[in-house]
Amino acid sequence: MASSAAARRRQEMAAEGQRHLEETIAAAFQILSSMNDELCNPTLWSSSSAAAAAAGGAGGLQHHGNNHHHHHQHHHHHGGLPPPPPPLHSADSDAADAAGGGPGGAPGSGGSLDEARHRYKVAMAALRTSIAAVSSCAQEMGSTEHKADQAEIERLEEHASALRKTAP
Repeated sequence: MASSAAARRRQEMAAEGQRHLEETIAAAFQILSSMNDELCNPTLWSSSSAAAAAAGGAGGLQHHGNNHHHHHQHHHHHGGLPPPPPPLHSADSDAADAAGGGPGGAPGSGGSLDEARHRYKVAMAALRTSIAAVSSCAQEMGSTEHKADQAEIERLEEHASALRKTAP
């Protein structure tokens, strides 16, 4: 009976872990979607980011845009590689989250991105907790199951021995 309770507990923990994993994936997708929205909508750019983009080559996109797709020109401007994301978009970064969500930016900018990052952080914490619980439960069940397996083996060996004695 203890084995079936342990198996039921393991199933519950696996279902909870699956739910946390799905929440984490949805939150990560929300981050990407929010980033896409912000990158595609210049009105959402902070004034410092927009000024830096204009000074750093976004204006060049307009000058060269007649021959190339917007994204391709942007990539060519940076030597063929997209710029690496700034540390704030490392959604699992506790330092950025502890600092209030992100860098400077204009007030009100990045609201959906900040919400998505917060949702992701909460989902990751829940997923990590779930994984740790499954791991510790598996260790506990492992020792219990080993004892149960050992008892079952002994019982089966005794039964086999008894059958051999009664066999012709």
